[in-house]
Amino acid sequence: MDLVARVSQHFADSVQIKQKSAELLSAPIAQAAELMVKCLLANGKILACGNGGSAADSQHFAAELLGRFERERPGLAAIALTTDSSTLTAIANDYAYEQVFSKQVQALGQANDVLLAISTSGDSKNLIAAIHAAHERDMQVVALTGKAGGKIAGLLAKEDVHICVPSNRTARIQEVHLLTLHCLCDGIDTLLLGAES
Repeated sequence: MDLVARVSQHFADSVQIKQKSAELLSAPIAQAAELMVKCLLANGKILACGNGGSAADSQHFAAELLGRFERERPGLAAIALTTDSSTLTAIANDYAYEQVFSKQVQALGQANDVLLAISTSGDSKNLIAAIHAAHERDMQVVALTGKAGGKIAGLLAKEDVHICVPSNRTARIQEVHLLTLHCLCDGIDTLLLGAES
C-alpha cells in the first residue's frame, strides 16, 4: 500500500467535491446567510445542533458568532444545543435520546429564531424531532446534510434552506459542511458590516 498516494487521493477527492459543491450550493448558502442575518436583526438567535462531528461543527459555528470570525464585531446570538452535558443526559435518561435537541428547542426557541440542523446522513432521529419542534415554534430551519438529504429533505418547509452536499462519503460531507459554516460566518459579517475593502 502506498500511503502517500492514498493521502494525496484524499486531497484530490476533497477538492473535487468542493468544486462540485461550489456550483450547487453557493446560492442556498447565500440564502441561509441572509435568513440568519434577518433573524439576528430581529433580535432572534440561532440554535445549532448535530451529532458526533456535526456536534463539533455546531459548537464551532456558535463560537464564531458569539466571539468573532475574521473581523471584530459585537457577539451575535447563537447557542450550540450540544454542549450542556447535564441537560443532554437528563433528557436522554428521563425521556429519550431522540428528544435531546427538541426539548431544548421547545424551551429556548421562539418565532424569528433559526435552527441550524447538521446531519451528514439527513436521517438523525433527534434532528428530525428538533426540526418538528422548530416548526411548531414558527422557526425557520437551515439544514446541512449529505447523501441526498435523507428524511430531513422531506421535512423542510419552503421557507427553510437545505444545503445538501452531493456526496455519500461522510468525511467529504463533513469537510464541505465546515467550509459551508465558514461561508455562512463570512456572509453574515459581510451583510452586517459591509464588504472588506
